[in-house]
Amino acid sequence: MNFAYIIFVIDLKAKTFKNGIHIPHNKHTNETELVECPAPSVVYVPLSQHIGKPAQAVVSVGDKVKAGTLVGRADGLMSADVFSSVSGVVKSIERRKKPTGGACEHIVIENDGLYETKQLPPMQDKSSENLLKRVREAGLVGMGGAGFPAHIKFAPKSPVDTFLINAAECEPYITCDYRLLVERTEEVLRGALYFANILGINSFHVGIEDNKPLAAELIVRTAQKVGIAVSVTRLKSKYPQGAEKQLIYAVTGRKVPPGKLPSDVGVVVGNVHTAYALYQAVEYDTPLYMRAVTVCGGGVNTPRNLWVRTGTRYSDCVDFCGGLTDDCVKIISGGPMMGFALGSLDFSVTKTSGAVLALGSDEASVSQPNPCINCGKCAKACPMNLMPMYIDAYTLRGDYKSSKKYGAMSCIECGCCAYSCPAKRPIVQSVRLAKSKIKELGL
Repeated sequence: MNFAYIIFVIDLKAKTFKNGIHIPHNKHTNETELVECPAPSVVYVPLSQHIGKPAQAVVSVGDKVKAGTLVGRADGLMSADVFSSVSGVVKSIERRKKPTGGACEHIVIENDGLYETKQLPPMQDKSSENLLKRVREAGLVGMGGAGFPAHIKFAPKSPVDTFLINAAECEPYITCDYRLLVERTEEVLRGALYFANILGINSFHVGIEDNKPLAAELIVRTAQKVGIAVSVTRLKSKYPQGAEKQLIYAVTGRKVPPGKLPSDVGVVVGNVHTAYALYQAVEYDTPLYMRAVTVCGGGVNTPRNLWVRTGTRYSDCVDFCGGLTDDCVKIISGGPMMGFALGSLDFSVTKTSGAVLALGSDEASVSQPNPCINCGKCAKACPMNLMPMYIDAYTLRGDYKSSKKYGAMSCIECGCCAYSCPAKRPIVQSVRLAKSKIKELGL
């Protein structure tokens, strides 16, 4: 399809949202090109790599598989297919822990080193219906961390007139999306256009923080070259600029009401990596079993950006980056603000694993929290205008009804409150507990 292109870059004043915080970027791997992490001898492919029900195993012990073989079929609408990332033999199906908490079944595959692949059926017709079908059969999910099944997000019940690519990447340390924008610019843009076409739109927006001028320039230049209609909005480098509601407000001026979805205000937001994955699925018939991962922090010897096969252990990624330093005090799956602290590297890379961080003693606090001093800094920082100190206090008392009253269910778990707290309260953990209990008790 050929569309007239319209390039509009807002560069007089960067757009932003109310509240939030300014934190060191620590983008130490900005200039580090993506390199492929060698596949290990054994991969442990989780059947839960998305929000919703885990996929159901469709292979048995002893089965031979290829990279791209379906090993887990989506169990219902709110689920996603899972694929083998190597060729080899299924050695076992066992329950293992997930980096985000809890546990799920893992397909354990012994790599035969042949790297044979299995592709999806070729696409003859790139209509919006067939593109949406490809999204589902490729197992695409939101790859920015949420893992929402993409075939649901891109079939909104409300009319949509705006598709927005989230290129903010506001979490410190993480640069894998940035490297995709720099190294695979056209592929990302074409994948984004496919998503826009699914929504019945012939153009899309890109929101990108002003600390990524090279990526913004490449987007504009490439879009002009290939004739893709894209509007690029320069965003203020502030956390959490990449949160959906804050991004939508900064780019479009629209406010998503509490309890509502972006599609309720006519917007759908997509991730850079998800757009790239759709391009691969459409143009090369490749399902999602490989992704870019940033391995960084003062606790790792050689920080890098890697192409990693799902099911690869975090330990394999870190070993490829020279191993841990003697000063490593904390390991995090994801970014330092919204990620999950881990007790070991014995976890698998999934579709949503954007980073593995090993932080040194000067990067992570290991001190115990102190009682709240009622300074109100958490409330001033909260981009959702909540009262985090009350949510934390009532959760500690077991009064989850009051935690809900003060906005626990509206919290986006960005971590601005905990970062701003002089008492180092683990407020995000309190919110997560409150949400869990509110759902459990039906409050």
